[in-house]
Amino acid sequence: MATINTNMAANIAANSMTRNERSMSSTMERLSTGLRINSAKDDAAGLAISSKMTSQINGLNQAVRNSNDAISMIQVAEGAMKEVTNMFQRMRELAVQAISDSNTSSDRTALNNEYKQLSAEVARVAENTQWNGTNILDGARTQTTFQIGANANQTIDVNFGDLSANDTTATITSNTVLTLDQAPAVGDVLTFKVDDNQFHSITFGAGEATDTASIAVTATSTTGASVTAANDDGNTITAAWAVSGKTITLTTAASGTQVITDAKVTRGTHAPVAGSDITTSAFANTALGVLDTAIEGVNSTRAGLGASMSRLEYASDNLQNVAQNTASARSRVLDADYAAETTELARTQIIQQASTAMLAQANQSQQAILALLGA
Repeated sequence: MATINTNMAANIAANSMTRNERSMSSTMERLSTGLRINSAKDDAAGLAISSKMTSQINGLNQAVRNSNDAISMIQVAEGAMKEVTNMFQRMRELAVQAISDSNTSSDRTALNNEYKQLSAEVARVAENTQWNGTNILDGARTQTTFQIGANANQTIDVNFGDLSANDTTATITSNTVLTLDQAPAVGDVLTFKVDDNQFHSITFGAGEATDTASIAVTATSTTGASVTAANDDGNTITAAWAVSGKTITLTTAASGTQVITDAKVTRGTHAPVAGSDITTSAFANTALGVLDTAIEGVNSTRAGLGASMSRLEYASDNLQNVAQNTASARSRVLDADYAAETTELARTQIIQQASTAMLAQANQSQQAILALLGA
């Protein structure tokens, strides 16, 4: 059947060219981007799967960085605690030396000067050891949470311990009155000496740190045991805390004037150490026990930090392995296979050329109708 209005051969060739051009365009896009899936129409299910994998990979890579940051943070804390251990060891050496009666009173005073300076430096280290501008050894980081996974609740908790703090200063404004430069925090410990004979301490509880109230005073005997807060003459000491004026007034049942010395506000491992000195053989004996406990506490914290670092290193290695394997799985879903795509490109280009030639032939074939018209 010879017709002019409908050239089926040309239509078939044109439609084939359109489909082939679409396939060739898709192949060129994949070769240009390196991706098999460039839009949802390429593979809707594959796009959803690869997108979830991308979320996991990005999260895992960030978790690796989090783990490394955590390790660095712990290294800073552990390094500072190493120096604290060294200072405690030196203080213990001084205490052992001061116990011996081969030392005179002036000798013990000289030894005590170094002892108290080292004690103050421990408090300073605790208050000034920071990570990213935040203190990490003053008790504020007893539970620090690190995100070490791509999803919620994949965390590791690390305890940085409660070494000390020296952000509150106690000033002796009269023989029996102490003035603090700020209200103490819960858990802060005020240590002081009365009549240069015995150390006493006040630990601020939740109400005592904020309200005007009578507060408990405890004392330590020369053997390190807890005893009733009393002077050497047996008179009980009481204390009243006035939050408005930040003052602590000490009173005793004894007649006469009591003299307060060596007042410090600190907390944590350092608090008992702050309430000690080596000015006498008895005090040095007490200091020896206090320092043994302090060294044990620091060593325990350092051991915990070391274990946490080891755990985080293994966690980081595992995260990198999971991220690597997930990226490999995503590649199989998302990435273009260049061998297959270049083969497809060659095929579509050949078909495109053939389709173009056939369309030209189909258009030319209609010229034969002119012969029937006698043209």
